Amino acid sequence: MAFGLRRRKGSDEQQEEPEYDGMESSDSLSDSVQPDEKQKSHKPAENAFRQQKLKAYHPILTPKTIIPLLLAIAVVFIPLGAGMLYGANRVEELVIDYTYCEGGALTNAFSDMSESYYESHFHTPMTIAPKWRYSINESETYEDERGVCEIQFQIPNDIGPSVYLFYRLKNFYANHRRYVKSFSEDQLHGTAASLSVIKDTVGQNCEPLSTDENGKKIYPCGLIANSLYNDTYTSPVGVNGTSDYGMTREGIAWATNKNRFKMTKYNASEVVPPPNWIKSYPNGYTEENMPDISTWYEFQNWMAPSALALFSKMVLRNDDDKMVAGTYQITVGLHFPVIPYDGRKYIYLTTRSVTGGKNPFLGIAWIVGGAICLVLSLAFLIVNILHPRKLGDVNHLSWVKAQQKQES
Repeated sequence: MAFGLRRRKGSDEQQEEPEYDGMESSDSLSDSVQPDEKQKSHKPAENAFRQQKLKAYHPILTPKTIIPLLLAIAVVFIPLGAGMLYGANRVEELVIDYTYCEGGALTNAFSDMSESYYESHFHTPMTIAPKWRYSINESETYEDERGVCEIQFQIPNDIGPSVYLFYRLKNFYANHRRYVKSFSEDQLHGTAASLSVIKDTVGQNCEPLSTDENGKKIYPCGLIANSLYNDTYTSPVGVNGTSDYGMTREGIAWATNKNRFKMTKYNASEVVPPPNWIKSYPNGYTEENMPDISTWYEFQNWMAPSALALFSKMVLRNDDDKMVAGTYQITVGLHFPVIPYDGRKYIYLTTRSVTGGKNPFLGIAWIVGGAICLVLSLAFLIVNILHPRKLGDVNHLSWVKAQQKQES
């Protein structure tokens, strides 16, 4: 028996296969020849999307289209930016730095604060500098928690409603990756999460504060909850005949937080407080003092870490009443240390406008963007009038210019 080779054309390449010359064979190889497998192709599917043949609009950028477009953008951007800037300037606010109250304020009388410790923006300028006094609250159990800073300030004209009281922290870097990830979403939802869940969940585990030294689960666990800001603030109290201004903590957190923060299903015996909460819970948790984070709005605000090292969190608000001109006093309980890491803390009293708080950046950005478009439209218009250019003139092609240069 003799075999030869013949070529067979395939879809992508030529293949060789044995050719039988008609002679019989005892080990007939013809039975062993397998059918050809279907050749795979990397060719894209034949459709408009895969072949990049979808219908598209290709605008031709001519002076007749570009100049009116830039002018229209300027007409829209500049008035809107001016409105935003006006709204931001209408916001009235007072910022007071009380970081060094313990060492800078007197203990027996109010004293004027340095101008470097406060900043104000009111329609009527302040005529009286804020004053402060450091005092001791003997009712506090721990000696290092007894400091109190009493701050008096002037509101030169009626403000609000609405009026908001924030605390502000500076040089507190809450955006560190390890810090931001150190919490348990299951615990915040109220679930009695197991130890493996709060330690091993990818992207939101409580390490390195999942358990105490005895292996007992911490609630709420993680670095964010452990560093909870705990300075306390009273509503503004009227001084020298000014009426008190009542403020509430209701509504200081996002309304949608009710879907995230819920009362825990842990029993008090199953968990322990975070290490930094020991002064608030010296004997641990009981069924009576178990924290209800579903209504603890200050905790809810703190559990949303800020991206910048300077940030504010709301503590009190009043949406119904004006804050009349006069002198007020806010008493601050000093519990949160910031001096060791060169931090600062402030009280921040402010109103709002239709564009939000006092932030002129957005209005300035719109005005600048509109002004650039206006300048460009005028420049293009002048150039088009003084030196018009024929559209589609092939003489301006680089290779045509090169040929013309050679010929000349």
